[in-house]
Amino acid sequence: MITLTGYIHVPADRLEAVSAALPAHIALTRAEPGCLSFEVTPDHAQPGRFTVSERFIDRAAFDAHQARAGTSPWAEVTAGIPRHYTIEEIEG
Repeated sequence: MITLTGYIHVPADRLEAVSAALPAHIALTRAEPGCLSFEVTPDHAQPGRFTVSERFIDRAAFDAHQARAGTSPWAEVTAGIPRHYTIEEIEG
């Protein structure tokens, strides 16, 4: 299993566009083969910060997600926004 945890901190001037694109990104990711869970939630203590938690069944499913997401409208709307993620592979 592959897990990704961390956050993305969206600048105030891009928050509206990112928030608008988020529901489609979540729905598309959750529909991907091998996606076990995918959560992106606002951090109410820090405006603009979204906590990210992902679990994929294996490296192939995670890599497929990264490839799809990397060429998606989500990638366009979040281009240049730094991500702060930790990726861990868990042997089962």
